[in-house]
Amino acid sequence: MSSLLVQGILFDLDGVLIDSTAGVTRVWRDWGIRQGLDPAATAHAAHGRRAIDTVRLLAPQLDAEAELRDLERREIAESHDVLVIPGAARLLDSLPPHRWAIVTSGTRDLATHRLRTAGLPVPERMITGTDIEQGKPHPEPFRRGAALLGLAPAACVAVEDAPNGIASALAAGMPVLALPTTYSAGELTQATALLLCLAELQATIVGDFIRLNW
Repeated sequence: MSSLLVQGILFDLDGVLIDSTAGVTRVWRDWGIRQGLDPAATAHAAHGRRAIDTVRLLAPQLDAEAELRDLERREIAESHDVLVIPGAARLLDSLPPHRWAIVTSGTRDLATHRLRTAGLPVPERMITGTDIEQGKPHPEPFRRGAALLGLAPAACVAVEDAPNGIASALAAGMPVLALPTTYSAGELTQATALLLCLAELQATIVGDFIRLNW
């Protein structure tokens, strides 16, 4: 068994606490087809990245802000089959509200909608793609997440499912636990540790610290 002692936990949302893969794939495959792009490659590129950054990467000729508004509307409409990742509700229930935050590439409205659809709590503290200038893999999202908790990045751990998120958290100066829910284990080798599933992660409050065991 492995363990880690931290003061705060920063969770990515999609692929970590909830499974929104079906809806995300529908929206981005459709968008890719409409733009004359390979639909499977388009959907794969969208995971772990802000929608506006995906548009800028794959179709720089488009009005990225206008595309973002349309994509957000479509993703909210396609969130009806969002599922909770096994172990997510139990893990969040075991943590004091001020010790964890969500750091997601999705917009604030989309993240809030998906959490409510999945029946998970909307946290007091959340950094979304709407709140930042530079998206993952830039360190800004996780640096901002640590600041929301009033902690140094090194006092936190990130839980991620995507290479871009892992790179972001490491660059921010914190360890990363990775879940092979969206990408294969072989694509997550830069993470500090790889979890088989979120359900194996156990949290125990020890004074001002959280002991994580897996």
